[in-house]
Amino acid sequence: MRKLIYAINLTLDGCCDHTKGIADEEIHDFHTRLLQTSDTFLYGRKTYELMVPFWPDISKNPSGDKSMDEFAMAFTGIRDIVVVSKTLKSPDEKTSIIKGNLREEVLRLKKEPGKPILTGGVDIPSQLIALDLVDEFVFVFQPVLAGEGRRLSPGIPEMKKLLLLDVTRFRNGGVAARYGKTPD
Repeated sequence: MRKLIYAINLTLDGCCDHTKGIADEEIHDFHTRLLQTSDTFLYGRKTYELMVPFWPDISKNPSGDKSMDEFAMAFTGIRDIVVVSKTLKSPDEKTSIIKGNLREEVLRLKKEPGKPILTGGVDIPSQLIALDLVDEFVFVFQPVLAGEGRRLSPGIPEMKKLLLLDVTRFRNGGVAARYGKTPD
């Protein structure tokens, strides 16, 4: 069964607003390598609309920033994008929409052959965590206190203990911490 990996950038005070972090070359490179381990994205509509068409457009018209351009190429190399939405009308050709039971649809995706599935954002991942469908968590902590902004994972119904699997340190003072579920 494929893993479902939740990856997100966070400030040290838990803010996950994409405008509050430091998207430097090293962090883009980290996320590019993570993308290259996957072949499917699972997003909610808001995250999908943040990512598409932005990254596909950069892959067609490079920005001149090597790390951003490489991330864009890795992003467009993903085989499938699955969006959980009742309102998204016209996705691109590699995007499918989940409108039914989230648990059943994600379990179906996890049973398909392929590489791990990546998810990001807040709303859908919070639901996936509550449904106990997320296998790994990659928290990229930015060395910033945002003070305000959207917080991570509102609505998780109970405490979830995690097991630290790996830590990556960045020159800017940030860290990426990869966690898995604790054995039952």
